[in-house]
Amino acid sequence: MSYTTERQPQGNLKTEETLLREGLIAEVVAINDYSHFIEQTDIKEVKEIFHHIMEEEKEHYGLFLEQLRRIDREQKEAQEKVAGEESIRCKQKIKEHTTKNLKDNLLDDIRLAIKGELEAIALYDDLVEHLDDKEIIDVIRYVTREEKEHVEELTKALLILDKDSYGPISNKCGRKTYGTI
Repeated sequence: MSYTTERQPQGNLKTEETLLREGLIAEVVAINDYSHFIEQTDIKEVKEIFHHIMEEEKEHYGLFLEQLRRIDREQKEAQEKVAGEESIRCKQKIKEHTTKNLKDNLLDDIRLAIKGELEAIALYDDLVEHLDDKEIIDVIRYVTREEKEHVEELTKALLILDKDSYGPISNKCGRKTYGTI
């Protein structure tokens, strides 16, 4: 299976290990996206929202990897092997975002982030349907609840910043209301 290389089969494996790896991939993509979004804006409050969500995505990555190590003996052995190897000498922490590149459209970035959160929710809802391990299911459900909160945080920012209406949900920000459907 490959998520990044063309011409490779995507596969449809449904082992607990593979499902957790799908979750790990989703979290790494989210971390990278939020790092990019932080880089693209000068609005302090939006940076704080993106950074808060990115920190939770990093926690989700750790939760999934911890579960994978618990059920995949080879993954656990790889962790133990790497722990005993030479490490990076520089222990200085670096910022996730260090430069300002060309500005993207902030509203597009927020909508892209919402899309990513919704994709993660759909993925995680599907994952729990294929799992039997209660501990893994509990972790995935916890992460899913946080992803739903991220959708709401991002939507709130979008409603505040976008001059256009998003239909009935825009009403909460003092925008046009619509008749009953």
